[in-house]
Amino acid sequence: MMYSMVWLCGLQEKFSQTDILILMTAAICHDLDHPGYNNTYQINARTELAVRYNDISPLENHHCAVAFQILSEPECNIFSNIPSDGFKQIRQGMITLILATDMARHAEIMDSFKEKMENFDYSNEEHMTLLKMILIKCCDISNEVRPMEVAEPWVDCLLEEYFMQSDREKSEGLPVAPFMDRDKVTKATAQIGFIKFVLIPMFETVTKLFPMVEEIMLQPLWESRDRYEELKRIDDAMKELQKKTDSLTSGATEKSRDRSRDVKNSEGNAVSAEVVSVHTVIPTKDRRKRKRRKSEFWNTFK
Repeated sequence: MMYSMVWLCGLQEKFSQTDILILMTAAICHDLDHPGYNNTYQINARTELAVRYNDISPLENHHCAVAFQILSEPECNIFSNIPSDGFKQIRQGMITLILATDMARHAEIMDSFKEKMENFDYSNEEHMTLLKMILIKCCDISNEVRPMEVAEPWVDCLLEEYFMQSDREKSEGLPVAPFMDRDKVTKATAQIGFIKFVLIPMFETVTKLFPMVEEIMLQPLWESRDRYEELKRIDDAMKELQKKTDSLTSGATEKSRDRSRDVKNSEGNAVSAEVVSVHTVIPTKDRRKRKRRKSEFWNTFK
């Protein structure tokens, strides 16, 4: 995705070759050795990563560390011919960008970038650093920009990862985020909120600097939002139909039980009435005859 952003937005004309190298390499390395459990879990569970990095972006710090461990291997060191000062610049640039992918910092980074957008200056180093941070953030969470047949399987994988984490959190007695709870979230509800309140606002901001982003990347996001909203409407309609079906079934069962009770009560009342009737017609003068008839009557029920 970063390669596409570089060519779509003509970033070669805005950034130095070193900056383009930083953008590309940071994008490749930004999720190295991801364990499948987010920072919230790492911190709450007091994992080794959380302890090592003092609860400060433990995953992103780990990705950086793993990246430079790999790059330190002679067969992997693509920076071996770069002077020391140049390597320091690249290393610091990569660390800054990878740490920016921590979603806990999303609001902070977006607010800073929007503030600079009012008078954005391509010659201002602080402005350009913020732009690079926004670019890698766009690439990091850009799955929904891609065609549905490509994006959809990755959404399923992400949700399964969330559900596995929430299951583990429940078993360990840790807090569970609602958007990760398999009992509370659906694909549609999860995607709608993320697309509407995170992706679209961020890409709309980038579009102010690079208008060509709208057709290629923002338009697919609008379409994805509309598709998931339609899916949610279908899900809601199916749930409502199921509720009505359950209600009708429950009502029919209760009515059947009531009818059964009425029949039993009617039969019991009929027997009682018959007993009373028999007692009233038995002669009262002849006690032996009355006793015999009573005995004969009750024998019919044995």
